[in-house]
Amino acid sequence: MSDQGVMVPRALASGPSAFIPAKEILREGPNQDSFVESFLSLGRVDHITMVMAMHPAYLRCFLKTQHALFELDGPLPRHWRHYIAVMAAARHHCSYMVQQHSTGFLEAGGEESWLSGLEHAPTKLRSLQTLNKLLAHRPWLITQEHIQELVCPGADPRWSLAELIHAVVLMAHAHSLCSFVWGCGLNPEPDHTGGYTFQPQSPAHLPQSPHSPAHEDGRQELVDGAMEVEVLMKRMVELQQQQEEEEEEECTQEEMVTRFERERSESIPTAVVTGAPPDLLLHLVEEPEFRYEDFAPRGEQAPPTMRAQDYSWEDHGFSLVNRLLPDMGQLLDEKFQIVSNLTYHRMAMHEGVDTHTLRKALWNYIHCLYGIRYDDYDYGSVNVLLERSLKVFVKTMACHPEQTTVRVYHNFWRHFKHSEKVHANLIVIEARLQAALLYTLRAITHYMR
Repeated sequence: MSDQGVMVPRALASGPSAFIPAKEILREGPNQDSFVESFLSLGRVDHITMVMAMHPAYLRCFLKTQHALFELDGPLPRHWRHYIAVMAAARHHCSYMVQQHSTGFLEAGGEESWLSGLEHAPTKLRSLQTLNKLLAHRPWLITQEHIQELVCPGADPRWSLAELIHAVVLMAHAHSLCSFVWGCGLNPEPDHTGGYTFQPQSPAHLPQSPHSPAHEDGRQELVDGAMEVEVLMKRMVELQQQQEEEEEEECTQEEMVTRFERERSESIPTAVVTGAPPDLLLHLVEEPEFRYEDFAPRGEQAPPTMRAQDYSWEDHGFSLVNRLLPDMGQLLDEKFQIVSNLTYHRMAMHEGVDTHTLRKALWNYIHCLYGIRYDDYDYGSVNVLLERSLKVFVKTMACHPEQTTVRVYHNFWRHFKHSEKVHANLIVIEARLQAALLYTLRAITHYMR
């Protein structure tokens, strides 16, 4: 066609991720069934699916949940669901997700003018903006008053509780998926803005591979990475022994709280840039300057900690979602269970490893960043198992994912496989999703009393 003067676009990226070599994704990837399932559900095998396919059990559950959220019968019209996801993704400057759901919105019959600015969307959708920004950045500030403004009989326009729960799950799903997109360095799809060019490739200007940042001494890097793995293995064994010994002489509750507070208030520097969203998204974000702030900034009075024993997913959130949005509670619960129990009993070059303590430390650290405390968990374990570069990655991804860089990705777990880093990524997005849902569901429960 190009011989006949027709301009043919060329994909700019050589694979789904700027952080993970394409051959690694294909080597670790699943059988064809997962891709067929994705193609039937989405009409394409997108970059999210290709990277998630490194963990087929999770991908299957994820696709089933996403399909139910956006496609199956529910209280909200299909084009509204995609528009809510667009609003949510714009908060994290995620043009990948905004473009995905803009396409879904138009295919579902949405009006194109809505995508040119929030002011063109219905008032009822715009009324979600406060909840959207709090869910994305500071969910612990959500109160029953926020719920009341949307669902009480005098509200104009009024949301039913079923509609609101659907919208909340959509927003929290989109926010957490932005963490995955940024945390795995996903490239734009070939048909996205920024994903193609009409310029021929110039051999003199081949793109530098972002997969492995330059190191002055590659051999030293390998040695240091291997040492990190051995140190972590040793710490996991010692921690297990220590916990068995402490079962006989239990830690006081005061000491447990002190360890949680120490972890929560630890200063983990992340490269927060307070710039505006890109032009492509600016018209879809209200109050772009509203961002994540530490749950407990040093020297300031923190909001009350949410004790998991007082309001948990298992005892409270699950049944509320299932009651107002049938089957969604079950689907979310399956996803939480799969990611909590997902293990291949290996770590870097070691086989037959019990990684339970490491996975639990990751999950509980993310909830700690969001001000959620488990009375029966010793937060001293977090400091033992999560080294600083891993904490930087986790906090960046969970709290302001748009700041994730290739350096942040490569600096932690340097000797681990990419599939193991993606596994950590899945734990982050699900823990973040559950934390955001818990605060909102608690506010809804208080409103319903």
